[in-house]
Amino acid sequence: MKRTLLAAALVLGLAAAEASWAQPPGADHGQASAREAVKEGRQAPLSSVLKMIAKSHPGRQLNTTMGQSGGRAVYLVQWQLANGQIKVFTVDAQSGEMLSQ
Repeated sequence: MKRTLLAAALVLGLAAAEASWAQPPGADHGQASAREAVKEGRQAPLSSVLKMIAKSHPGRQLNTTMGQSGGRAVYLVQWQLANGQIKVFTVDAQSGEMLSQ
């Protein structure tokens, strides 16, 4: 199980790095559209999502990216627990609901 989580964490990190390399210089990596979605109430603020995770799983954020799951936008949050274990949380970007951990 630990190997599966570690592999998922590595893939998530590599995917985020690859996406950032593919962006032209000066690209905001979708941050402007994400801010607009939060302002309009179409997306939960990432800060709220991170606070929710920290409350039930003390540790720290390593990486976060946006993705799709079941046809909806999700946050994929790579998180290191206090004991050093790494987990990837999938959180519905609109509602802020935890979908998997």
